[in-house]
Amino acid sequence: MAYALDVVPRGTYLYISVTGENSVDTVSNYLAEVQEWCQRLNCANVLIVENLEGPSLTTSSVYGVVSKISNQPDRIAGKIAYVDLNPLHDAAVLKFGEDVAVNRGVSARVFATVSEAEAWLESQI
Repeated sequence: MAYALDVVPRGTYLYISVTGENSVDTVSNYLAEVQEWCQRLNCANVLIVENLEGPSLTTSSVYGVVSKISNQPDRIAGKIAYVDLNPLHDAAVLKFGEDVAVNRGVSARVFATVSEAEAWLESQI
């Protein structure tokens, strides 16, 4: 397995941490698993804290992954707060992924810290 996912219900959202190797397959697979957890626990809001090893994905890869997951009928219905803990990952690519999601009607936002993400998510619920 290229990643490990830990899911912790926190009141009105799921706190999800993911570790492993950074690749298109890893990101696609863990996002699909996050959707499954949201459905299983009937929780529409998530905080994803990602700490994947390796270089940033390309903008075209991010576009493909985010477009695919955003267009699924069972996509995450609520708010998505996202924090990438790997300081080597390109913040511009992360922001691009946020823009792609938002342009597809997904309420998603990228944050630099977990505390900022938690504050936004809790203020939005």
